[in-house]
Amino acid sequence: MTVALALFLGSALVGWLAPRRLVRLADPVVALVAWLTSVVAVIATVAGAIFLLILPDHGLGVVEAVHHCWHSVQHGTAPAVEAAGGLTGAALLTALLVRVAVVGRRTARRRAQEGRRHLDVLRIAARREAGPHPTLWLEHDRPLAFSLAGRPGVVVATDGLHRHLTPAQVEAVLTHERAHLKGHHHLLVTIGDVVAATLPFLPLFKRAAVAVRELVEMAADTAAVRAHGAENVRAALLRVAGHGAPGAALAMSRDAVETRLARLQRHSAPSTVRRLLSCGLVGAAAMVLPAVAAAVALTALMLLACPSG
Repeated sequence: MTVALALFLGSALVGWLAPRRLVRLADPVVALVAWLTSVVAVIATVAGAIFLLILPDHGLGVVEAVHHCWHSVQHGTAPAVEAAGGLTGAALLTALLVRVAVVGRRTARRRAQEGRRHLDVLRIAARREAGPHPTLWLEHDRPLAFSLAGRPGVVVATDGLHRHLTPAQVEAVLTHERAHLKGHHHLLVTIGDVVAATLPFLPLFKRAAVAVRELVEMAADTAAVRAHGAENVRAALLRVAGHGAPGAALAMSRDAVETRLARLQRHSAPSTVRRLLSCGLVGAAAMVLPAVAAAVALTALMLLACPSG
């Protein structure tokens, strides 16, 4: 049972402490990968701990063979009690995962229906500009732009962009919104919302909705900066309206505006190779971090419990 408890502890530590570190990652795409991978890793580690409780002998044979003092660490809980705890945990975990699946499907369906309703209206009122992700132009003086997921996803923009922004700033806005569609950011936002709604037990889960929304906006900013420069993106962010977009949409000036403006002042776009390497390394580290934390806790306990020599 000690190994299972260590895994639970490692998962809890990562779920509690990781958000403070993840928000400090310079590249928002890397931070997104790390955050979502950490969510999967914590859930998988908890599932592994429950599985160990159910296994005969709780899978401790290897540990006993490696360290002769293992029996001094065990606290002697009856195997039947441990197995009952494992079965109870498995039932609770299964119920939670089923809830995640149900809420996720319901949320995705609701947002898809909302998006289709808006698109049906917009296609009647707007001028269509062709492209991999078409742009629908609306006759309105207010400078507004947002993206809606779909097949294909579309960017919706008003003529007010051309009246209040320079051509380079208009292109920065459109590139920002297209980056949301290319990066499947609407799906990531839905995942973050579902995790926060169904698993509000640790900061890693509870803050997922807000964190993912902020990070996808920063990631889209990075794509726009790469194409049009930080100054144009910053000026566009200040001039584009932040409200008026549907709830299912991602709008440039709606989330974490102050944080993003500050970030754009010191922005440096990473190379593609560096980003891919960072995503791979951070994703791998996030997957094993709960188990590593559990191993550290277990090792410390063994060193304290075992007699010297």
